[in-house]
Amino acid sequence: MNGSWEALGEELSRWDGTGRTATFWLRDDDAITHTPALQMLLDTGGRTGAPIGLAVIPKDADESLAEAVAAARDTWVIQHGWCHANHAGPDEKKFEVGDHRPQQVVAEDLLRGDARLRQLFGARYTGVLAPPWNRIGLKTAGNLSNLGYRGLSVFGPRNATIAATGVHRANTHIDIIDWKGTRGFRGTDEVIGQAIAHLVARRQGTNDPDEPSGLITHHLVHDSACWDFIEAFVSFTQRHDSVRWLSVPEVFA
Repeated sequence: MNGSWEALGEELSRWDGTGRTATFWLRDDDAITHTPALQMLLDTGGRTGAPIGLAVIPKDADESLAEAVAAARDTWVIQHGWCHANHAGPDEKKFEVGDHRPQQVVAEDLLRGDARLRQLFGARYTGVLAPPWNRIGLKTAGNLSNLGYRGLSVFGPRNATIAATGVHRANTHIDIIDWKGTRGFRGTDEVIGQAIAHLVARRQGTNDPDEPSGLITHHLVHDSACWDFIEAFVSFTQRHDSVRWLSVPEVFA
């Protein structure tokens, strides 16, 4: 076991000693159809016992994905915008679910996606929104409860449990992809470092101690190192009595 795994084990042992539960959850983005990579994700969840939150792009989602989700163990669907299109200006960060367009237009896109996911996935759809690029406009976020959403998930420690009235917020914090470099696995030390940082902040109370530590993945771009890490990370953490991997309904209860 190298130093980074040892450090993670030491942090989880501190949780063991406090009698508190170090909760985790897994959100995987950009699902549209049943690909070999998607099946690898579902198989990984089945082997490790980690529930999967699958962020689906409604516009392109198809029946093969619905069938795969229905057959999978503990897999739940989250809405990933409508079509993963950027509506921000050329010099701005990318936004689909932002305040760049009239609120009525944004709402129509979201509701179209919501209806599509309800049709395809039935009870496996959770009514949780994970906006593309992990960004959402303030006006749009404030309108989510009026549109019927129960949850919101972006990236980074949450600064409030409730995103808007009636909307629970639970984010992701551990990103395995090196988006600005190789676009492959970020590296064990760096990814475990993210996990430890969030766990320490929760344990010490500098971040919300009740927000589960979220692992974000993107099955369509994983290299072999990504797959190896996911399985190793889930398996390693589950050896500790303090650890529990949560399903999406549990995260957004």
